[in-house]
Amino acid sequence: MASSATTVKAFFKRKSVKYGLPFLICVLGGSFGLKEFAQLRYTFSKKSLVKREDIKSAGIDMNDPKESTIEVQYEKLKTMDIDNWEQVRGPRPWEENVSS
Repeated sequence: MASSATTVKAFFKRKSVKYGLPFLICVLGGSFGLKEFAQLRYTFSKKSLVKREDIKSAGIDMNDPKESTIEVQYEKLKTMDIDNWEQVRGPRPWEENVSS
């Protein structure tokens, strides 16, 4: 019995166990802890759903699957005038909804 106790003491006095084991426990435990905190962020985030009116105002027909192919969207892009545009600043969260 005495020899097993001395073996355990010698094992825990090694530098790799004395410093490495707590380090690994902190790294692995920290990663699991961060995972839980990150999950809280997504659990309680404000989710906004896209309304049908917004989709229709964008010119997307949800009932026609042919309408949403890349080729059709590329053809729409060819007809747009992308050289003449005006940069408009979007509203900031702290500003009131004032149209300019």
